[in-house]
Amino acid sequence: MTLSFSDLALDPAILKALDKMGYKEPSPIQAEAIPLVLQGHDLIALAQTGSGKTAACAIPVCNRVDIERPLVQALIVVPTRELALQYATEVQKIGVEKGVKAFAIYGGEDASMQQSKLKHGVHVLVATPGRLIDFIYSRQIDLSHVETLILDEADEMLSMGFYEDLEFIIQCLVHDHQTLLFSATMPKDILKIAKNHMKEPREVSLTSAQASPQTIEHRFVYCHFKDKEASLVKMMKELQPKQAIIFCHSRGEVEKVCRSLQKQIEGVDFLHAGLSQDIRSIITGKFRSGRTRFLVATDVASRGLDFSGVTHVFIYHLADDPDLYVHRSGRTGRQDREGIVITFVTDRELRSLSKVLEKIKKEPIWIGEKPKLQAPTRRRYIPRRSK
Repeated sequence: MTLSFSDLALDPAILKALDKMGYKEPSPIQAEAIPLVLQGHDLIALAQTGSGKTAACAIPVCNRVDIERPLVQALIVVPTRELALQYATEVQKIGVEKGVKAFAIYGGEDASMQQSKLKHGVHVLVATPGRLIDFIYSRQIDLSHVETLILDEADEMLSMGFYEDLEFIIQCLVHDHQTLLFSATMPKDILKIAKNHMKEPREVSLTSAQASPQTIEHRFVYCHFKDKEASLVKMMKELQPKQAIIFCHSRGEVEKVCRSLQKQIEGVDFLHAGLSQDIRSIITGKFRSGRTRFLVATDVASRGLDFSGVTHVFIYHLADDPDLYVHRSGRTGRQDREGIVITFVTDRELRSLSKVLEKIKKEPIWIGEKPKLQAPTRRRYIPRRSK
């Protein structure tokens, strides 16, 4: 029997909002996590990107909020500004019929304006670690009524060096509270946080042996470094994506590739952390609404952000970290939709490719020329002559 949201004992106002949003039935992570959160358990939830983790957290949080208390009752900590905005928007939509007020604080925005909003009453606060700690130090925020702490994209925050910041934030919540930890992978520091700060956490793991969803096709293009831009343009014109993200490894490479594409293709923009928050918000808004067709980006766009219209991902520069490949590719194929990932591989990147293929457990499917994979040659040992 198919489970529906009405089977989860949710507030009628939450059910009404979910119906308006087009949420018909819970995803596997939502079906398993929501009852545990509503029962008050601490939770470690592992699931693939695009599986509905945001709503799995936001739905029970909104359900538990007491709107008569204009205090921060749930604190959600996320790694990036874009994800903070997206999370706050999702919480606001889910809680709108009930009257839940959500707000996001993050760096790059006027802190005094954010403080003013907090004074008007916020039930669910979404924050990046740095700005939240600024507010804690300056005593501009009251966390004494927080009943639920959520660490989302926890593995990403730890990889960005936020372990000590997260420890500090958790230690500021000296009263009894529920802790929820959502992640795509389980590095040792997550286990350390769980051991130190969680009370007999329940675990929900929906990360299958297949690291990448089956709905995503993985294709590879072998080319020389000097031919990468031409190969990218050729593939984009041939495939005619409805919407695509092109991942590069640095801000400089992003801008260089973007300038090249803009001369040959319409609807191209770029995104990286060097842009002001206002500009970043405008760019992500245009891309999410479909007004921008192609987005050249650093990995600021690889984690958490839900661009549901993305049909293709082009990986211009293959990173050595296979987990990063999984997160980049996860920007397409959201919610069981089909998606295609095209990766450009040079001789220098063949070693990184082998790690990726081992991670996603797939044989490479090449478009055009295949690389000549040769076993490494050993240098013959020649003994040195004594002087």
